[in-house]
Amino acid sequence: MNLDELNQNECVILNAKKVRGGKVQLMFAEKIANPNLKPTSIVGILNKSDERFAIQGKPRYAWHSGEAGDIKAALDIDCSSLVSEGDTMEVNLLNPSIQGQDLHIQITETTAGDEYDYANLDTRAKRAGKDGDFILSSDGDYIFVKSDVVPGTAKHTFLENTARKSTVTSTDDAVAQALVG
Repeated sequence: MNLDELNQNECVILNAKKVRGGKVQLMFAEKIANPNLKPTSIVGILNKSDERFAIQGKPRYAWHSGEAGDIKAALDIDCSSLVSEGDTMEVNLLNPSIQGQDLHIQITETTAGDEYDYANLDTRAKRAGKDGDFILSSDGDYIFVKSDVVPGTAKHTFLENTARKSTVTSTDDAVAQALVG
């Protein structure tokens, strides 16, 4: 599926992959609007009613693993062709549902990272683009974005009043910050 054609609040299961322990991992994607996203120029404000100037976020992703039989029963996705670890198949199931409830990715921004988050700060902390500045909370704490897939309406948590931090001396500094609080 071409994700450029995915509309806001449409969820898609892109693929299934055989992973460790005989499980199957499903890859979900959804474009989610962040209400705190502000235009970087007045061009967007002056052209708010022109859809070409709408701030479109990139798709957010989430992964969930399960048993092949349970995935078949819940989502009618047959993963029997996935035999060996690493085997992948395209799914492209738009707007999946379980027991009549649409599935959606739920985003939770938090400053409460775990040990893994702080040990892998470069890839786990929120940034302005892939290698951009770190985005910090109003208190100067690193922000971690947790993605989950939920049935029904997603209840997102986006932190407000964030700021960019352009330099971090090392990930050791982040670990020290986490330990000190």
